[in-house]
Amino acid sequence: MIDVEDLIALVRNYNPRSNADLIRQAYAYGMQMHEGQWRKSGEPYFTHPVAVAAILTEQNLDDATIVTALLHDTIEDTKSTYTEIERLFGHEVAELVDGVTKLTNLQLSSAQNEQAENFRKLFMAMSRDLRVILVKLADRLHNMRTIKSMKPEKQVQKSRETMDIYAPLAGRMGMQWMREELEDLAFKVLNPEARNSIMRRFLTLQKESGDVVHQISADLRAELDREKLDAAVYGRAKKPYSIWRKMQEKDLAFSSLSDIYGFRVICASVADCYRILGVIHQRWRAVPGRFKDYISQPKGNGYRSIHTTVSGRDGKRVEVQIRTRDMHEVAEAGVAAHWSYREGVRARNPFAVDPSKWISTLTERFFEGDQDEGEFLENVKLEMYSDQVFCFTPKGDVIQLPRGATPLDYAYAIHTRIGNSCVSAKVDGIRVPLWTRLKNGQSVEIITAEGQRPQSSWIDIVTTGRAKAAIRRSLREEDRSRFVKLGQELARAAFDHVGRKASDKALRTAAKMLGLADEDDLLARLGSAELTARKVLETLYPELSTGKPDVVDAQRPIIGLGADQTFKRALCCQPVPGERIVGITYPGRGVIVHGIDCRALEELEEQPARWVDLHWQPGRHAAAYSVTLELAISNDAGVLGRVCSVVGDQKANISDLKFTERKPDFYRLLVDVELRDVEHLHMVMTALEAETDVAQVSRVRNVSLKP
Repeated sequence: MIDVEDLIALVRNYNPRSNADLIRQAYAYGMQMHEGQWRKSGEPYFTHPVAVAAILTEQNLDDATIVTALLHDTIEDTKSTYTEIERLFGHEVAELVDGVTKLTNLQLSSAQNEQAENFRKLFMAMSRDLRVILVKLADRLHNMRTIKSMKPEKQVQKSRETMDIYAPLAGRMGMQWMREELEDLAFKVLNPEARNSIMRRFLTLQKESGDVVHQISADLRAELDREKLDAAVYGRAKKPYSIWRKMQEKDLAFSSLSDIYGFRVICASVADCYRILGVIHQRWRAVPGRFKDYISQPKGNGYRSIHTTVSGRDGKRVEVQIRTRDMHEVAEAGVAAHWSYREGVRARNPFAVDPSKWISTLTERFFEGDQDEGEFLENVKLEMYSDQVFCFTPKGDVIQLPRGATPLDYAYAIHTRIGNSCVSAKVDGIRVPLWTRLKNGQSVEIITAEGQRPQSSWIDIVTTGRAKAAIRRSLREEDRSRFVKLGQELARAAFDHVGRKASDKALRTAAKMLGLADEDDLLARLGSAELTARKVLETLYPELSTGKPDVVDAQRPIIGLGADQTFKRALCCQPVPGERIVGITYPGRGVIVHGIDCRALEELEEQPARWVDLHWQPGRHAAAYSVTLELAISNDAGVLGRVCSVVGDQKANISDLKFTERKPDFYRLLVDVELRDVEHLHMVMTALEAETDVAQVSRVRNVSLKP
């Protein structure tokens, strides 16, 4: 364990004016409070807070943050209290320690509704004082470095949480080194075979080609010396997880990967950055599409650098990052650079961002509108994992978007009204489909039309949380009355099946228990397949969740037929259990079953003697009812296979498939899917709509196919 004087020396390396007495007092108090406590590894527990404090000294952080690290587990794990911390160390430290304690109690890998609420608390804590998150990240980093002492199942849980939450959060804050280390430590637990395989291949590659990093670094230095440019060159092999992720994303073997080495060139001025870029591009061939200028268009967390990839020695692709020393400090510390010290005073780094402004831009989209738990979580994760592209308006203004964004995302980034009324887009003067992925530097023009409204397929086209929330809000408002009516039918059928009544009071109670505004909100979500009738029933009557539903006889699934009457489902509307139905008698053909809203029934209104009142048998039906869906999918490798997998994942079967239109950029096709009931239909359609490469999905109802 680092002793107190060594810790003070680490702080005084960057802050000679540090309050050494305060650190000594916190060290002694923490050691006293944790006396008799031990880590799983057998070490005294206080070794952990000291290690967390040492990690934070690497980011040149202020005294309050270092003291908070030493005390961050005292309120949680000892007899210490907030009042005592405040009396001994002041209000600022007490608030920080209390903030870290509250974060420690959040279960970020819990059920969806709890996880969403805990994420809200996480971001609220960030908005109050970002140093709370810095301590928490350092705490997680040390726990991951020492994770081997935990039980195997606990290692897996903590590693998944690290990979899903803490690593991307560190990256979003600009602390890329921490993100990479957290990912690699988690990767070591979650997939040790893959990591070991990559490490072995690295060793083999080094034996075959020597120390490539040293060779390429020497080549870069020689070119810079020739031009009398003063700069430092650093090179490294990329982390195993970074390489594995690229292999998975691009479906490549290790031998096919090219840019597995990264290099940084650190110089004195912005002018030198661009001179160095010119030298590198004159000496080596630049790889098209692999250039990003984050100096002229910095990231929201203050990151500035020039990225380029070139074909270096022996044709090996290498990524080179070029930045000034001030930019490098921000690149290493991220948003934490705001608190860093240099020679005893707060560093006045011109590139460090104001944390309050940064956190407000990050969180403003999370708390927009009437998002439910699923939407909120979706938006958080989209923002956490996003990289950025910069596009221009026709007037030359810059719009910042996450990687993978489309013209629709761009439209909603300008204004919700522009997004809602968007009909098409031009990129660099050429009209393109709305699902086109935008690239850095492109100019985008949005074409709008009065009367245009968002379409449900847009949800799968956009990538930003802001656009998704706006589209869902518009769709809910526009289709609310239709969804409420459908929801009423679904609720009635579901409640009837279990011998209950779908009264206003029951629905109002269920809405309150599910955190919804009122019974109409619940019915609208039922009708739009955002909520299942089974979920509503299990919320009101938990005892029903353990019972197995009765299985309906496939030979007699309908109530109301005579003993000698046969039936067929109408081809025009293809009714399924859960939908209201009516029968039409045909001499010699038995009864044809139609949905109550089928347009083919209009011609039979004057023949009431042929109508038969029918109902579906209550209970669980077999997946034997074919429904035709029309899909528009992107013309790309593997898309059709993914669509079939999505249907199979929902326990549905594809019985027939026919292409109706083939275009260079998309296919349109009819798919016959065998389903159990209307709820199963909604599940399949919702899953298909969620697939990125499915532009549109709709149920086919064709009057021309009537019997």
